[in-house]
Amino acid sequence: MNLSRKLRVVLLALVLQCTVGCDQTSKHLARTVLSHERSVTLPGRVVKLQLADNPGSFLSLGAVLPNPARFVVFTLGVGIGLTALAAYLTGCARISHARFLSLALVLAGGTGNLLDRVLRHGLVTDFAVIHLGPFHTGVFNLADVLIMIGAGVMVWTLRKGKPALES
Repeated sequence: MNLSRKLRVVLLALVLQCTVGCDQTSKHLARTVLSHERSVTLPGRVVKLQLADNPGSFLSLGAVLPNPARFVVFTLGVGIGLTALAAYLTGCARISHARFLSLALVLAGGTGNLLDRVLRHGLVTDFAVIHLGPFHTGVFNLADVLIMIGAGVMVWTLRKGKPALES
């Protein structure tokens, strides 16, 4: 994707505005409507909604760390990593379309969860669990879905042998 820097910035801003806006809206609705004590099972019994405050990362990894360590890793460290990713996406003129999209989605999901940490004293709002027969996910949110889709697209591009940079 040999786009001008200005166009890359506009595209990235558009992706971030749409996805982070939807993520933050869904989390606000979850905090407003759902409860920590009771869950709501949606028709079809595949999705269960229940409010959870996650001090850790994916599947609460790191939740038992002391507050200062969690702040350094999940707020400062993630913030620095997301800033570097944004700089890469706006500065790399020759990244493929699929890789740009995949990394933009990872950036969007990370930004949504980072906003939670900054605005909610280190906690991320999670609210959904998927049940498929005996299998179920951990509790997650839309930002987590964006990260997983972005990572999935990146893996797909690597498996398909698509070049990271277009000629």
